[in-house]
Amino acid sequence: MPLAAPPALLLPLLGLAAAAVAGADMISIHNEEENAFILDTLKKQWKGSDDILLGMFYDTDDASFKWFDNSNMTFDKWTDQDDGEDLIDTCAFLHIKTGEWKKGNCEVSFVEGTLCKTAIPYKRKYLSDNHILISALVIASIVILTILGAIIWFLYKKHSDSRFTTVFSTAPQSPYNEDCVLVVGEENEYPVQFE
Repeated sequence: MPLAAPPALLLPLLGLAAAAVAGADMISIHNEEENAFILDTLKKQWKGSDDILLGMFYDTDDASFKWFDNSNMTFDKWTDQDDGEDLIDTCAFLHIKTGEWKKGNCEVSFVEGTLCKTAIPYKRKYLSDNHILISALVIASIVILTILGAIIWFLYKKHSDSRFTTVFSTAPQSPYNEDCVLVVGEENEYPVQFE
């Protein structure tokens, strides 16, 4: 499934100058779903007139309508209007109640409003895959170090009870057990015996 474009915020603005100040672009519509989405959003939020300027104008050089963003005209939803009219200074308007497009004077857009779009930052609600991997590695490392520490502590305790000199011993150990006493004395004819 291809990744979707970042969400866009629809800005019904008054005039093209306001669109430029807001950092927004004139909208272009390329399929029925986009047209329906825009219409639904405007019905819920727009409190202005019934017609709002789309980002489309009539180009007299090649006698066709074009989007201001230079994208291809892949979709249209024109109402039935007389094609014999003069189209100089003609723009396209979206009729909010029907969702259909109609032709009108571009200068009226300053009164009626302009439909613009702007990208809004998308914040993921969950950690990215890299953060999940790093978190798992940190947790696994802590568990492994804890287990190794427990094993070393167990071996240290086991060897400290058996009186062997180990890496962890700090004092030298005597090779004799507690029952053995070393007696230093002068040479005697009689051996010393313990009972």
